[in-house]
Order: sequence, then structure tokens, then C-alpha cells
Amino acid sequence: MKNTKYVFVTGGVTSSLGKGIIAASLAKLLQERGYSATIQKLDPYINIDPGTLNPYEHGECFVTDDGAETDLDLGHYERFLNIPTSQANNVTTGRIYQSVIDKERRGEFLGKTVQIIPHITDEIKNRIQILGKTGEYDIVITEIGGTVGDIESLPYIESVRQLLWELGAKNAISIHLTLIPYLAAAGELKTKPTQHSVKMLMQSGVSPDILVCRSEHKLNDGIKNKLALFCNVQKEAIIEALDAETIYDVPNLMYEEQLDKVVLNKLDLPFNEKPALAEWNAFLKKHKNPQNEIEIGLIGKYVELHDAYKSITESFIHAGATNEVKVNIRWIHSESLTTDNVPEKLKGLNGILVAPGFGDRGIEGKIDAIRYARENNVPFLGICLGMQMAVIEFSRNVLGLKDAFSIEMNDKTKHPVINLMEEQKTIVNKGGTMRLGSWKCELLENSKISSIYNQKIIDERHRHRYEFNNDYLEQIENAGMIATGKNPDTNLVEVIEIPNHPWFIGVQYHPEYKSTVLNPHPLFVSFVKAALEHSLT
Repeated sequence: MKNTKYVFVTGGVTSSLGKGIIAASLAKLLQERGYSATIQKLDPYINIDPGTLNPYEHGECFVTDDGAETDLDLGHYERFLNIPTSQANNVTTGRIYQSVIDKERRGEFLGKTVQIIPHITDEIKNRIQILGKTGEYDIVITEIGGTVGDIESLPYIESVRQLLWELGAKNAISIHLTLIPYLAAAGELKTKPTQHSVKMLMQSGVSPDILVCRSEHKLNDGIKNKLALFCNVQKEAIIEALDAETIYDVPNLMYEEQLDKVVLNKLDLPFNEKPALAEWNAFLKKHKNPQNEIEIGLIGKYVELHDAYKSITESFIHAGATNEVKVNIRWIHSESLTTDNVPEKLKGLNGILVAPGFGDRGIEGKIDAIRYARENNVPFLGICLGMQMAVIEFSRNVLGLKDAFSIEMNDKTKHPVINLMEEQKTIVNKGGTMRLGSWKCELLENSKISSIYNQKIIDERHRHRYEFNNDYLEQIENAGMIATGKNPDTNLVEVIEIPNHPWFIGVQYHPEYKSTVLNPHPLFVSFVKAALEHSLT
């Protein structure tokens, strides 16, 4: 069995510095050197998972193959490393406390007083080491959510302190990501916030082995010497992380700064081969040198916060590079769309994507946008709720079922073309109870979707409660919308398309969750290609 090494990544001074991107970039470099690496995220909030969180609160909820609803950083991990994550890669404080309380209820603590130390910290340490004990990984990188000094992060920092001591200096190290702000009035970079952040971390018993310093300007030797002296970090372990043109530049930038070498040296591991990043840089070259530009309208309810659709926007970057095209996204709030203004609002688009979501807000705007795409031969992709709205639009405007709707929005509708899944009808608790994770789908021969995937059976990730009502299937298919993908076991309709339209596909699943830099999702690649062809006509 492998002697797994551990790297802990903490953040200081401010949130949103990019711990996930730094962790993913480091893991990518280690992977290129021949090491098996994975990343996990410890989130300090008390929710069990982000599945019940409003997207405005937390951004996108990412879903893994095994059905975990997780933080969006796991999407970055998968996109960078090209390997799937799982339930074990994301842990929240809520899940930690739930597990400890369940053990207390079962009497596993033998009547002892349950406390933060040792019971909560022991549970955190066990969760951190689950991936390491599988024997699959040489290195496990653990990102601690939040910022050092947050009350809710303290049990995690204490757990890291204990593990650093228990595992030993050559088996576990700490990276602290911090900010070096530039004061324009003074014309200089300031190290004091970082000094205070490191001091706070050291007060908790953790002394960082490596400092990764986010900054708008290069760090000169004077700054590095000052940081080394006051933060007890070797000068060569002070890594400059300048603002990048794209997150996909960061692995190259971290390689130039020798972050991977410093980490391997501290973990007493050989350097192995030099990271070539050949496929990665081939992607970057295409991404930065597009031959054409297209504009795709993203119709959603949470467009004010672009992170609510993070996997979709990244999938467009991957598919755009494959087609050597720059994909410009026109963000369109579905609540702003009406039957009257749709032609003007959607004018000039080369493709229309109707995004996932929940609830009845902005629904009619999505339906109007789909009608515009269908009637004007604009390439259309509907994901999850977007697919369901396509079925409703078709039922209303082609079949003439004027009050066709989803039970989710109107449980009194005469024509529930979208119905609540049978197994969902007895469920009361909303958290973690949707149809989640990877499910099989059988594709209809000679359909557009089967030619896109070039295979008969596919596996895709799901997150929904409602489904296509098969009572209307024959009627809808006779009118020209075909179910071209179904679950082979339940007969649940997974894919609909309109054959006499240039490119009109709706999918119940979430293809965006599986698109990576090295494996762009074929559905997005085909959609972008269709949008490009539309732009050239």
C-alpha cells in the first residue's frame, strides 16, 4: 500500500483568493510528474451539503457520479485532473456534526461528554484520511474552506495541527494562500496583512511550510525576504501568484514558480519526469487563438451570479477550444423576457441554452425563448429544467395543449406533460433526496444525439425531481418531437430532439458536470459547432 502524503491548503486575509485553483494546479503538476493525486474540500458551513442552498448564496451545486451534492470547487478539481471525485472529496461541518451526534445517539462514546476536542476533531481527521487509506493516491491535497480567523474554521485548523504532528514533517505539509495588496497612493505592496494572517495561523499551532502570495504586482527580493523573516518560511517556499488571464494559465505559472518542486522536496519525494503539460498547452493555444467568434444566449434565473452556472461556462470554454472558436455568452435573465420583447432580446444569437433551475420564477420567459429558437432555426440546448420547458413549449404551441405545464409550477394543470417522479411522491425531506448521480441512458439509433456520442449506452449525472410524463409521449412524438434517449430500466425520457430542426436537443441530465480540459463534453462540442455554422450562414 502507498504511503500517502498530505498537503493542507488554507487561506488568509480575504476569501475568494482561489484556493481551489491553486490546489487543482498543484495536483495537475504532481499528476504530470507521475504521482496519483486527488483533492478534497472541507467546508465550514453547517448545511449538510449545498443541495438546499440558494445559488445566490453558494453558486453552483456540483454533482458527482456517486450522487454527492458538493461545492463547486470539486468541478475545478475534475476539470483540471480529468478524474472523477466522490462523496469522500467534500465534507461539511454539518455532516461532521451529524455523524458525531449519530454516534452519540448509538452510545458509541460510552456515556462520555461529547466535545469539539477530541470528538469533532477526530471525526474531521478520519474524513481527511479516508481517501489516503484507499491506497489509490500518493498525495491527498485538502483545501480548508473559509479564511483563517473565522470561528467556524477553528476545528478544521486544530485537526490539521494534530495531523501535521501525528503524520510527521515528511508526510504532511501546510500551504497558506494569502494576499499581498498594492496601495496605489503609497505605490507599494504591503506585507502586513499576510504577517497578521500567518501569526493567527501560528497561534492555532500551524506554521505554514509554503506561502502562496496572490498579488497584482511582482514580488521583489525585498518583499520575499521580509515575508521569510516575519512568517518563518524559507525564501524559496514563497510562491508568487500573479493575476492570470485565465484560470487555465495557473498550472504553468505555478510550474514557473516551482511550487510542485518545493512541495515534493518538503515531502521527501523524487521529482520524477518534468511536467510536459503537452495536451494542456495544446488546449490553451487553441483557447487563446480562436479562428472565429460566436454568441450564445444563456437563459437563466440566477444570471447575476455567474458562478451559479460555472460548469456550463467552463464547458463552453472547453468546447470552444475544440472548435477553435471564442464563445461569447450573452447573459439573459429569464424574468426579463416576454413574448413581445424576445425577438429583440435574442436577436443576433448563434445559439440558445436554457439553463437548469427550480421553481416557477422566470419560467414563461424560458418558454418564450425556446419558442423563438424552435421557430427561427437557432441551435438550442436545454439542460434539465431547460429540457422540461422545451417539452412544455412544444405541447402548448405545436400540440395546442394551451395549459400544458409541469406539476412543479402548477399542480392543477390539465396537461401535466412534466410530472413528479413516482419515487419522489412520498418524500418529505428536501435535502439530498432528488434523483442524483450517474444513471445510464440508451440512445436511439440514427438520432442526432447518438451520432454526437457515437455510442448506444451513455452514463450521465442527474439532479432532478420531475420527469417527462410518458402518457403524452405518443402524442408529442407524432407531432415531431422525438424521445431519443431513455433510461433502459425505468423508461424515463432522458433526451428529446426535433429532427427537422438544424440542432434542437433537450437533456434531462447535466452534461456540463463531466466536461474537462482534456475531455470536452461531446454535446457541448456539437452545440458550439452548430452555433458556429449558424453564424456563418
